[in-house]
Amino acid sequence: MCTRYYIEPENADLLPYVDLAGRTFIARHFLELGDTMKREGEIRPSDVAPVIATGRSRRKGVFPMKWGYTMAGASGVRPSLLLNARSETAAEKKTFAEGWKMHRCIIPASWYFEWAHYTDADGKARTGDKFMIQPEGAQTTWLCGLYRMERGLPHFVVLTREPSGSVAHIHDRMPLMLPEHIVDAWIDPSTDPDTLLPYALTNMMLESA
Repeated sequence: MCTRYYIEPENADLLPYVDLAGRTFIARHFLELGDTMKREGEIRPSDVAPVIATGRSRRKGVFPMKWGYTMAGASGVRPSLLLNARSETAAEKKTFAEGWKMHRCIIPASWYFEWAHYTDADGKARTGDKFMIQPEGAQTTWLCGLYRMERGLPHFVVLTREPSGSVAHIHDRMPLMLPEHIVDAWIDPSTDPDTLLPYALTNMMLESA
């Protein structure tokens, strides 16, 4: 959970962010390594996509970032990608503590996807229908995340929280999302992120994908 989201090509809110990220030297560096930044469509784990964050100058910027923290496995096991972080415990976890304090980001999207989860008659966990989900009355979804540098390039994870009543019947987690006017405060390293959690959006619109 949350392992897919969507950038709608006609979304006027998102176009400036996509354009700015695509013109950075980081986008060129990713491209040299074979990772083209996704400008639209469904964004999947390991994709490079536009992310809003505070740069070295402590000014708001847009940067291409790769989705997923690379986690080394045991000897002989391929590294895996960590895609999400629980907002309730991020400050306490070694992997996320610095990001929670200093390296917060916003992932701009049109909506995110989720699959219904249920238990069948045999007691086995199953996935069902796929849904497009976004905050009620919104055209753009501002997903909260954390980022870190890996081999000189930024990687991000999406923060999650307990689900609201509107999506609890689908999944036991949902992304942490904020209204647009809170974006600048969220990415500001001087802000205490706990003070912004009460602004989290919880009323969602669902549509079959």
